[in-house]
Amino acid sequence: QVQLVESGGGLVQAGGSLRLSCVASGNIFSINVMGWYRQAPGSQRELVATMTSGFALNYGDSAKGRFTISRDNAKNTVYLQMNSLKPEDTAVYYCNWTNRYHPRQEYWGQGTQVTVSS
Repeated sequence: QVQLVESGGGLVQAGGSLRLSCVASGNIFSINVMGWYRQAPGSQRELVATMTSGFALNYGDSAKGRFTISRDNAKNTVYLQMNSLKPEDTAVYYCNWTNRYHPRQEYWGQGTQVTVSS
């Protein structure tokens, strides 16, 4: 199993920045995808950004131009730098780990709350 622990969420004013971190531990297969999804109250979970262990990127539309995903494979950690935050970015942000060879091997963190005030 893989355990994921997110950190870095909090309250920030519109236009501000936050940096989220997610550390993976456990039986981590080296060929994987790590990334971030979010879910606002009353909304569906949506993709924010993912990055493969080979550093291939996939951004959701809301993240493009404002958010940057990065990862440190040696630390089994993925980051999300969020700039120019908007109130509509308010959501619980969940870290995801997926085995690229076996996509059904998928794990989620418990989430970290991001609240952006206007």
